[in-house]
Amino acid sequence: MLRLDGIHRSFGDRLVLDDVGFAVERGRLTGFVGGNGAGKTTTMRIMLGVLSADAGEVTMDGRPLDAAGRRAFGYMPEERGLYPKMRAAEQLTYLARLHGYDRADADARARDLLERLGLGGRADDRLEDLSLGNQQRVQIAAALVHDPEVLILDEPFSGLDPLAVDVVVGVLAEHAARGVPVLFSSHQLDVVERLCDDVVVIAGGRIRAAGGREELRDRFAEPRYELTTAGDTGWLRAEPGVQVVDFAGGWAQFDADETTAQRVLRTALDQAPVHEFRPVRPSLAEIFRDIVRDETAEAEQTAAEQADATSPRTAEPTPEQVR
Repeated sequence: MLRLDGIHRSFGDRLVLDDVGFAVERGRLTGFVGGNGAGKTTTMRIMLGVLSADAGEVTMDGRPLDAAGRRAFGYMPEERGLYPKMRAAEQLTYLARLHGYDRADADARARDLLERLGLGGRADDRLEDLSLGNQQRVQIAAALVHDPEVLILDEPFSGLDPLAVDVVVGVLAEHAARGVPVLFSSHQLDVVERLCDDVVVIAGGRIRAAGGREELRDRFAEPRYELTTAGDTGWLRAEPGVQVVDFAGGWAQFDADETTAQRVLRTALDQAPVHEFRPVRPSLAEIFRDIVRDETAEAEQTAAEQADATSPRTAEPTPEQVR
């Protein structure tokens, strides 16, 4: 298990990471999500030792990470860093040899990986001659070619079409199935929700939520319900304790506590056949928006309090001044 505990990092007087801590379990795909500037890339670079933390610790299976341990990591940066004039297989072979493979094994690994990623027919093309999506696949292959013990990928699905995403995820899932901890960041929340076992949400340099995908959906679920009947649902607007979110004909979505929701169901059954009645759990995108909205409101309140604390105050006039 890859784990971070109490990570702090500042650039000058700007605090970028504030007590960041979470775990990436072996054999699981963990999605790392957050807005621009939330701290995702800085966190990943500290995991890799590219940046140092001001405080805190990164451990692997309970032991502090050193340079030797990090050499077994596979990393894909958000910015492409491969040589555009080199051929795809040649470049991967070179990277595999840097990790100790002989030429024959390195070339075999490179070509096999390109085949699995759907680029077998483009293995001898120069990188600059490939589309941006295919260049992204080669970049992913570069993180995998030395059979890493940990995978850290920054926006791996950027520029990939849905079919390519499925191909890449299949390869990543193979590594996870062998017990490799896999962490990747992505702005494509629908992809994260569909593919990840665990999700970590960062906002304003702090971890706002972390856990299993379904666990988070349950944890952040509001008391919202969906009702579909053979009749009209407009009567819901007059029901006490019910806040209608949306409705159309025989379908409605509303907020209510559990007792009120059961009363609504009984009323609906008295009026018309009920086709469906169920609690609604939020999507990852909805959870993310709520977390970011709360973080923004908190930041604005803190800024207002600081401004109020430092603003000059006008003294109350004395009775003599009033006279």
